[in-house]
Amino acid sequence: MSGRILVVDDIAPNVRLLKAKLEAEYYDVLTADNGPDAIELARQAVPDLILLDVMMPQMDGFEVCTRLKNDPRTRHIPVVMVTALDQQVDRVHGLQVGADDFLSKPIDDVALFARVRSLLRLKLVMDELRQREASGRAVGAISDTMTCFGDSDAAANILILEEDLSRAERLGRRISQQNQLTLCTDPKEASQLLDQQGFDLLVINLVARGFDGLRLCARIRSSDNGRAMPILALVDPHNREKIVRALDIGVNDVLLRPVDANEFDARVKTQLRCKRYADTLRQSLDSSFELSVTDQLTGLHNRRFMQARIADALTRLGRGVEPASVMIADVDFFKQVNDKWGHDAGDKVLQELARRMKANMRAIDIACRYGGEEFVLVMPGADLNAGLQAAERLRIAIEDEPFELGGHHGTTRITLSAGVTELEPGDSHESALARADQALYAAKNAGRNCVKSIEKAPAQSAAGR
Repeated sequence: MSGRILVVDDIAPNVRLLKAKLEAEYYDVLTADNGPDAIELARQAVPDLILLDVMMPQMDGFEVCTRLKNDPRTRHIPVVMVTALDQQVDRVHGLQVGADDFLSKPIDDVALFARVRSLLRLKLVMDELRQREASGRAVGAISDTMTCFGDSDAAANILILEEDLSRAERLGRRISQQNQLTLCTDPKEASQLLDQQGFDLLVINLVARGFDGLRLCARIRSSDNGRAMPILALVDPHNREKIVRALDIGVNDVLLRPVDANEFDARVKTQLRCKRYADTLRQSLDSSFELSVTDQLTGLHNRRFMQARIADALTRLGRGVEPASVMIADVDFFKQVNDKWGHDAGDKVLQELARRMKANMRAIDIACRYGGEEFVLVMPGADLNAGLQAAERLRIAIEDEPFELGGHHGTTRITLSAGVTELEPGDSHESALARADQALYAAKNAGRNCVKSIEKAPAQSAAGR
């Protein structure tokens, strides 16, 4: 996996050495020898990863990282601090200002490339989410006021897997008290818990003698429930092979034993912050997708979604799987409602009609607002007779009970006219809807408040009403 990496160090030989190592692995390398230049270059070039020296004049690595993480243009870029400092307090400080990990000088090449590969994989996923979110913002499906990054103080659901319960309890006490903890000593039980409920983080001891932690991590990464869940693994510092393998199979972060309480808490917060960022992006995408296929007034699907579902039904019909029918319905004299009581009352009528429509259709039927006071019902598996019965059931449900108009307007009676047709081989969604539209005309010409059908496609499409 290639990527663009920014190396920041004020000592030129260090920069040249690290640049040569990375370029030998086909990474595109940018360099900066001070903090302000690094920040400006990160804003302009937007690298995939920043390797940041801590001890620099003018502006140290902690300050650079703080500014990068406070800038919306660069806060999503993973930062690995490279330092000769070996004090626990320095690592904790770096994690608190937003660094994703630390590498100690002299840099171990194997550890370096394992960490780089791991962070680039994660960033690739995040970039895809961010690009889709940006598209949603561009078309107005996602509000510009929606934030997708920040340190939420919401409680997290964390699973700790340790072979010794007392050690698991000690780990739990080292995490911020607001989190909800589940302690487990059995990997089979942990697997069942992960399958049954969603966790925000898994903390796992990879040096446990009673189970193979790496195998469990690999299984989690191959499952739908665990693919996006961060994993923080506890490892021995001398076991370099296990650290590298853990990162390569998808473990997000490793913590060296013996565990320092402050560093453990900081790494947990880092993983939870990234998880919440990804979750917010996914929720934004879900919302934008919902907006793209949903009519906002009625909550029914919109015309775009309806056309795709008719195309699906036609494909199944062409394969001989099942028939399907389409209904177009129109609220009778709806203009009079708007003229007499106003558009707010008209909206109330449309919303209640949509509710009754959903209440009187099958789970597999697709109800859509076609436009204005027109609605379409796509009925997979329904032949013409079944489609007529469904339309008549809906017509009766609309006629039977008066509609609330809101405010002080009271209620009024509403009726519906509908046209139904069965899909035919060779149809397109346009021809099917034109035929149902022809049937709707017949219902209106018959006095309204009734259902009519067209069994064969007319020679020409129906004229617009």
